[in-house]
Amino acid sequence: MVCGLLLLASAVNYMDRQTLAGASVRITRELGLTDVQYGRVEAVFGYGFALGSVVFGWLADRWSLRGLYAGVLAAWSLAGMATGFAADGTQLFWCRALLGFFEAGHWPCAIRTTRLLLAEKDRPMGNGLLQSGATIGAIVTPLVLLALMGPADGAWRRPFLVVGVAGLGWLVPWLLLVRSSDLASGPGRGQPPAMGVWELMTSRRMWVVLATIACINTTWQVLRAWLPKFLQQGRGMSEANALWFNSAWFAMADVGCLAAGALATWWVRRGTQPHEARLRVFGLCGALSALAALLPWLPSGPVLMAVLGLVAAGALGVFPIYHAFTQELPGSRQGLVTGLAGVAGWIMPAWAHEWLGRVATRTGSYDAGLAVAGLLPLVPLALLALAWGGRPSRVDAR
Repeated sequence: MVCGLLLLASAVNYMDRQTLAGASVRITRELGLTDVQYGRVEAVFGYGFALGSVVFGWLADRWSLRGLYAGVLAAWSLAGMATGFAADGTQLFWCRALLGFFEAGHWPCAIRTTRLLLAEKDRPMGNGLLQSGATIGAIVTPLVLLALMGPADGAWRRPFLVVGVAGLGWLVPWLLLVRSSDLASGPGRGQPPAMGVWELMTSRRMWVVLATIACINTTWQVLRAWLPKFLQQGRGMSEANALWFNSAWFAMADVGCLAAGALATWWVRRGTQPHEARLRVFGLCGALSALAALLPWLPSGPVLMAVLGLVAAGALGVFPIYHAFTQELPGSRQGLVTGLAGVAGWIMPAWAHEWLGRVATRTGSYDAGLAVAGLLPLVPLALLALAWGGRPSRVDAR
């Protein structure tokens, strides 16, 4: 039941995040925002998330998870609701900054919860439920927007309020089902640090992890945030059709995520070394993501939709492989690893949002920005192949 609650928390987390992108065309039109200003609104979410990753990564190792998790979820739900009352670009900007800061607390709290609550053999299932919630939230959000946004001005505000209320409702079963003592000890508690903080921060593998998450999260966040604008303003798709396709796009991303993990496992069972299997799958997913380079030459139609679906599968498919690599870092420093990865994983996307807004304003097109974003996973592929080192044996990987 607790893992089910974590799934729902991930879904709410992503719904609060994705509601802005789904309603971005209406919001920018009604508040009079340019693409540059919209890019800054998306960017400040990333900067807030980076700061929150450090703060809550540190707190998750030291404070009661029951109270901390409830606090951050309540705070980001209220920030999401406040977005529905934003009267201008400045208010929208600060609402998104607060949303990013408090949403960052979800992952260190949730990952720490599964580590403390579950035995090692059960953690993959718990983490799988946790991760799948994000995609479920992304699939559901366009459908919620379709149901709640009428044709009237200001109708975009309603989904922010509804999703925020749903987040506050999550607190009731969490506080009823989970006691502080449940998370005070467990399989992950009391292990001595296997590596000093400075040693970890200066290790080659840590820097490869930081570079990897910076690239793959930039790809994912740019595609996630700008796809509705690309479809509606760049290819002339209606709002309703764009939202329906956006939901299908996230479903394709989920298929790619699940298929990537399954394919890596299949190769290992066929006798391939785990490191080699991971690199193969990462390379295949990177190649699918790189198909975004074709977007400038594709008009609206079935071919464009098919290419975008393949790009979605590749862009999210690299994440389970990335997590497999991070699990080779010391688990006793999980809060620190999560915090540092959060900073690296959100600073670059924040800058990319601002850059894409300027490019779109100058060229009148979103094509170039999305094409460049799709190519980024090829960079960490080279780093993982050449700089990771110390390939584990099949037995160690299992």
